[in-house]
Amino acid sequence: MKSGLLSSVPLAAVLIAASCGGGDQTTTAASQPSGADATLSAEVVEHYADGVFASYGASLDSATAMSDTIDTFLATPTEDTLTAARQSWLDARPDYGVTEAFRFYGGPIDADDAGPEGQINAWPMDESYVDYVEGDANSGIINDPEEHPELTPGALAELNEAGGETNVSTGWHAIEFLLWGQDLSEDGPGERPATDFATTGTAAAKNADRRVEYLGSVTELLLADLQDVADAWDPEADDNYRAEFLAKPSDEALTDIIGGIGELSRGELAGERMSVAYTERTQEEEHSCFSDNTTEDIVANAQGVANVITGDYPGGLAGPGLAQLLADDDEAAAAELTAAVETSVTSAESIPAPFDQHLLDGVSDDDPGRAAIKTTMGNLGAQTDLIVDQAAALGLTVEVS
Repeated sequence: MKSGLLSSVPLAAVLIAASCGGGDQTTTAASQPSGADATLSAEVVEHYADGVFASYGASLDSATAMSDTIDTFLATPTEDTLTAARQSWLDARPDYGVTEAFRFYGGPIDADDAGPEGQINAWPMDESYVDYVEGDANSGIINDPEEHPELTPGALAELNEAGGETNVSTGWHAIEFLLWGQDLSEDGPGERPATDFATTGTAAAKNADRRVEYLGSVTELLLADLQDVADAWDPEADDNYRAEFLAKPSDEALTDIIGGIGELSRGELAGERMSVAYTERTQEEEHSCFSDNTTEDIVANAQGVANVITGDYPGGLAGPGLAQLLADDDEAAAAELTAAVETSVTSAESIPAPFDQHLLDGVSDDDPGRAAIKTTMGNLGAQTDLIVDQAAALGLTVEVS
């Protein structure tokens, strides 16, 4: 399962001895990292918190726009409204992708394996758990009204990952599957017809009414989950996670921040999301396989790490990032790290879409697409090493996958 806390890849562990209060990270360093200005450290931590809130806010806004477009499609299911709904998913997806840089330290998104991350973004997904698949027209929750009479947001949340990690019933990828259907094409995304949602007329599909209800409910649940995470970082509240985060000694907050981007860079992105698919050459390990959006997912994750380094966040929010804190001690080292994350984003953007074309058995490792994937994995690994090294310059010891 690629949701919540990692299963096969260890989480980032930031080790400095006493509990950080976040995930598996511990620290015993002084409250102020050595070599770092106390005021600047506090400013970096606060700006990070502002950036997290801005990022989740942007994701919630674009997901809300997606929800409106899906509502239009469900009211009038035509190929044109389905195309618009699909595009709205594609438009909203990058805004969520950058927020994954805020994971892996027990924050609101994945706290103690009880955060909503697995409900928002779990994958890979066994499509037959939700709806019909090739060779089985009656599979899935949608086609079993006796066993699953209710398709409310709460009911779908209860079913998510019930009985197995690939039994994904909620989140981005459940919505993606309902909009595109299985990807059975070697050179394109899924091609689910709009008639799957037609509840009247000669084109009415079996259980179309339940499919309509399911898509509406799962989208509603996604919005609620995103709202909850955004609220946890709201600067207007004084009793939420943000308030607790800013009350930590700066070394603890910084180890959370650095551990999160370090684990995303290599353990999750280069490892779980790229290396497994690259090595096993299987579309099932591709992140957004139904829509063929995997390359954009990779770019968004890499950009999320870059945002934390540079301090640049959605909505034009700019301020001191980790690079500025590092530059206060070593300008050359800060410039090297900034260049490294920019290189990772650029190399991710160079991966030709669709990603699954580079997983086919007959494609040579010398193929430009596979070469671009390998280069990006290497760049992400190199930037992770720099993140760990630069943390050491601040007096912090960081261990990541």
